[in-house]
Amino acid sequence: MTILTAHSRARGVIASPARYFYFNMALACMATAFLGFAPTYWLPLARGAFSGSPVVHFHGFLFFSWTLYFALQSWLAASGRTAWHRSFGIVGVSLATAMTIFGFLVAVEAMKRSAAIGQTDAGIAFSIVPLSGIAFFATVFAAAVIQARKPETHKRLMLLAGISLLDAAVARWFLTFLAPPGPLGPPPVFVTIPPAFVAYLLLVVAIVYDRRTFGRVHPVYLYGGLALIAVKLLNWPISITSAWHAIAGGMLAMAQ
Repeated sequence: MTILTAHSRARGVIASPARYFYFNMALACMATAFLGFAPTYWLPLARGAFSGSPVVHFHGFLFFSWTLYFALQSWLAASGRTAWHRSFGIVGVSLATAMTIFGFLVAVEAMKRSAAIGQTDAGIAFSIVPLSGIAFFATVFAAAVIQARKPETHKRLMLLAGISLLDAAVARWFLTFLAPPGPLGPPPVFVTIPPAFVAYLLLVVAIVYDRRTFGRVHPVYLYGGLALIAVKLLNWPISITSAWHAIAGGMLAMAQ
């Protein structure tokens, strides 16, 4: 009995830092999202200088609420409040569903703005960035819900879903400080790749942690990370195909 108790305590000591690691990663995602959008959304909004449709504002509210929710859920799991963590799960499902819907609506809204300034083709091409991003998030989140009874898989899928949303936040800093002045309109799709890879450094942190702590990298990071990178890299060549312009152009036509 003494041996079993000691073994149980040892497992608890090992598990606790692992749980708090995911809480810290959730905080890192939240900070990245907030700081990333600070120069183009939060600060102009505070000064009353940001103008956007209600859809854009609600989209921002939902996506930032997600980072708060992710941090809260990670803290509940880390502190052993698993019953509360499970109870709040339905909130996450509702929030992720709303994010998916409004992510789609904002992408269509952006295409409409591009069309209004005579850049219809550029807007259609760029729409693959937000649409593929929200599709990836929704797919990974759904997988995390399905794997809820497998904590090691579930928490890694949730982290992967959270990281997948951060490229837009990092891109705002690139646009603010690195983009040359030019005409209004959507940027080329290929310029979204460097900010995305900066955001994916958080995934590298998680991979290194897995390797150093458990001696191996979890399949979620291997296959999910490869899928995340593949989606980002394939956005560029797919965005210029006639097939994509037919699909996204059809969405735009339905919205007008």
